[in-house]
Amino acid sequence: MTTFNLAQILFEETGLQQSRIKATVELLEAGATVPFVARYRKEVTGELDEVQIRQLQERLIYFKELQERRLAILKSVEDQGKLTPELRGKIDACRQKTELEDLYLPYKPKRRTKATIARERGLEPLAQLLLQATEVGQDIEFLALPFINPELEVSDAASALEGAGHILAEQFAEAAENRALVRELTWQQGVFCSQPARGKVGTVSKFEMYYDFREPLKVIPSHRMLAMRRGEKEDVLRLSIEAPEEEILARLGHVLVPASNPHHDWLRQVIVDAYHRLLAPSIEVELRLQAKKSADEEAIRVFAENLRNLLLAAPAGSFRVLGVDPGLRTGSKLAVVDQTGRFLEHVTIYPHTGKGRVEEAQQNVLRLIDSHQVEMVAIGNGTAGREMDQFIRQCLKQAGKKLPVVMVSEAGASVYSASDIAREEFPDLDLTVRGAISIARRLQDPLAELVKVDPKSIGVGQYQHDVSQTALKKSLDEVVESCVNYVGVDLNTASWALLGFVSGISDSLAKAIITYRNENGMFRQRKDLLNVPRFGKKAFEQAAGFLRIRDAEHILDNTAVHPERYKLVEQMASDTGVGLQKLVAETTLLDAIDLNNYLAADVGLPTLRDIIAELKKPGRDPRETFVSTSFREDVMEVTDLKVGMSLNGVVTNVAAFGAFVDIGVHQDGLVHISQLADRFVKDPNDVVKVGQQVQVRVLEVDLQRKRIGLTMRSGDVKPQGKGDGKTPERIAKPKKVQPQNTRTDLAAALEKSGFRVKKK
Repeated sequence: MTTFNLAQILFEETGLQQSRIKATVELLEAGATVPFVARYRKEVTGELDEVQIRQLQERLIYFKELQERRLAILKSVEDQGKLTPELRGKIDACRQKTELEDLYLPYKPKRRTKATIARERGLEPLAQLLLQATEVGQDIEFLALPFINPELEVSDAASALEGAGHILAEQFAEAAENRALVRELTWQQGVFCSQPARGKVGTVSKFEMYYDFREPLKVIPSHRMLAMRRGEKEDVLRLSIEAPEEEILARLGHVLVPASNPHHDWLRQVIVDAYHRLLAPSIEVELRLQAKKSADEEAIRVFAENLRNLLLAAPAGSFRVLGVDPGLRTGSKLAVVDQTGRFLEHVTIYPHTGKGRVEEAQQNVLRLIDSHQVEMVAIGNGTAGREMDQFIRQCLKQAGKKLPVVMVSEAGASVYSASDIAREEFPDLDLTVRGAISIARRLQDPLAELVKVDPKSIGVGQYQHDVSQTALKKSLDEVVESCVNYVGVDLNTASWALLGFVSGISDSLAKAIITYRNENGMFRQRKDLLNVPRFGKKAFEQAAGFLRIRDAEHILDNTAVHPERYKLVEQMASDTGVGLQKLVAETTLLDAIDLNNYLAADVGLPTLRDIIAELKKPGRDPRETFVSTSFREDVMEVTDLKVGMSLNGVVTNVAAFGAFVDIGVHQDGLVHISQLADRFVKDPNDVVKVGQQVQVRVLEVDLQRKRIGLTMRSGDVKPQGKGDGKTPERIAKPKKVQPQNTRTDLAAALEKSGFRVKKK
């Protein structure tokens, strides 16, 4: 497939201009990364964004794989001596892998089938004779008599007809157009069914709502599909697809049985056999995989969106931080890091194991704060997190100190603590101390610390273990890469794990950068990267614009301006009559520059506008300003909750059916999709995102199951007793609102989704 043909196909799929597609494909095939192309080659691509470029990249990979498979199939069929010009034309015209495999199926080497055996017995001519018959009055059994051959186990006419039927059934089932017809009808009209597996009828399980479940195949939501597949995997459910059999058989009969054929009754029986024995099972497997793939894509999309919001959470910044990994029996681990995240000291305290150790714990906390001039305190939100929060605040109050105390999500911190990266960073420290360091660093810069953790361990996904692990890893890696390059990386403080996600830098090259930095000291300018072993000009081109050097020798080294445009900016400064230092951050001077004077063959207005925007705020962090969340001091446990109570919370996870919110009671509450807003909500991501601070009210408390129902809708909630778990009645408001989602019951929502609420 030529680049031109590929550009034509991608144009038909995406609607983008062919010139843009061709130029973008050429950049990607030359080794350019998506972040680099999106940021620094806007004139070439016509300002395509990352999403559009990744779409082109995915389709490019797909069509390359399709072309490789096409060539392999053509060779296989040609080697069999069966490649006709008509078949070659059909194969060359294929744009879908499924369509290509359908065409190849009749020629695909296979194990011996009933049809194969029938052909070996010489019944192929009989099959074609019966299919092409037009003469009325010929007895079907009479036509079969010449093919009786006891030596080949064809003992009578019935045996001959049976074998001929097997040949035609396979022929019908392997015809690409027949498979396409059955596939389309089953997808459009099929019903996905779920029943209890053998021996599971009447048993209690989390999959009970699926014991008698039916839903149209093409509209079944991702979370339900994945929940049922999990139930099947655990041998609790039995799943199937109920196809529109009557219509399928009627359509096949109309296509395959000529009106003039006198043996139409027999041929219709052959079609029934072909459908039940060959077509239906094969197509069901295909469509179940297709439905699973669609469910995977939606679950991965939600996971990726949650991860993006978490990674781009507002950083507190360069402060000295005391990180606290709370604990009860084993004590709480305290660790101090400096402004750059460098570990300084750690200690273990036991403020919750007896009165005799409280004073000692207070002394240790205050000593660490004073000796290291701590400016903020980060406390993990796990076990004993709220108790530790109160303890630290009490210590500060008694000492007359005013420091921000922030609860930080510790999801995945234990995974980091036991990882190779953590062992490399702190080989002599205990796992729990590494966790406290990670908590402190997460407050300083969530992105820089979370890239060290497998995204699947961060706790913002749904059914992440049930979806395609290859597709999940690819998507999450792309999210991390996108976020890292969007924010930019400090070359002198970044870990190799963070550098490894920078455009053009592999893990091995990132480690080489760290080694060079350790041996030669801090980088003073970007071009020093070319002194790093194996860091060539291509890597420099792709990476340099995303790396920052504070207090660099060249002021532009701390901006997103690419080194290839330094001379251009210097020319701007010269034309303005000021030095480069004076030009940077001088909004008045920058606004006065006529960009049209700097247009060139490889530099257009998009790049020039980006340069001016960057010069106005050099080295700016594009993330939001950090704001901490305070939980109610009188609410520590689930038992403290009362229906109607208003609370501050932080969104910890967003799923297809709602959002989970941390309200400071060691157990996330669920805001069902119907309770997210006073309007109809189709996608929870339209209303909330991971890390967002929200105000909620308690709608329901189930003490037995430790489930909390929350609402973000306006209006009053009428209390029912003292948090007795009864669903409160909503007092209707006089204004008219749009129709709401109908499912509001918390337990039903959780059971329906199969989603496991993370317990802290």
